[in-house]
Amino acid sequence: MTSPTDKPDIIPPSPSATDYATDPNGKPLIPDVTDPIALFKEWMAAARETELNDSNAMSLATIGADGMPDVRVVLLKEVTEEGFVFFTNLESAKGQQLERTPKAALGFHWKSQRRQVRVRGTVEPVSEAAADAYFATRAAQSRISAIASDQSRPLTDRAEFEQRVAELSEIFGDGPDIPRPEFWGGFRVAPVEIEFWQDQAFRMHDRLKFTRSGDGWSSGRLYP
Repeated sequence: MTSPTDKPDIIPPSPSATDYATDPNGKPLIPDVTDPIALFKEWMAAARETELNDSNAMSLATIGADGMPDVRVVLLKEVTEEGFVFFTNLESAKGQQLERTPKAALGFHWKSQRRQVRVRGTVEPVSEAAADAYFATRAAQSRISAIASDQSRPLTDRAEFEQRVAELSEIFGDGPDIPRPEFWGGFRVAPVEIEFWQDQAFRMHDRLKFTRSGDGWSSGRLYP
């Protein structure tokens, strides 16, 4: 029998003092600001310059009918003072969970920036006009795949899905008039809490948490 020590170590070790010494000046502390959405946009813009893939990727946590948490990665498509917007199949697991319990948490991790942002909030659907507008921007084949997919539901054979895509491709081609299906739309997470985390050497990380207070925000730092 192979012992655990005989197997290759797939988990990287914690940074050593030598590792930290390669960045002796550390990272900048989070500035004292009053607008978390503006700060988020600054961090997102910086991440877009350095992240190899999908700087707008975020973990989305929802609550299942059994009370258990559920999480997956989706793409942020808009951020405004009103909240964080993403789109999905409304009949998918996350769509049904959000309809049943319209609360969610988001997590952004930008490894290249050594930063993360956590968001908690209530959830509301975006307007049909907003869903139409975004759906129209997607590549034709992506729109066809969205129509063909019974997202989150059992698929007996991959060929069945591919056949649906092929048939819809014959109908719609790559034209601009592929309609948004009724079961596809978007959600907006209206934040009640936003926390910013900036890596620092030797676990002296910087954390700044904003909490919704009336029409504005209150803020304070947290121990790392």
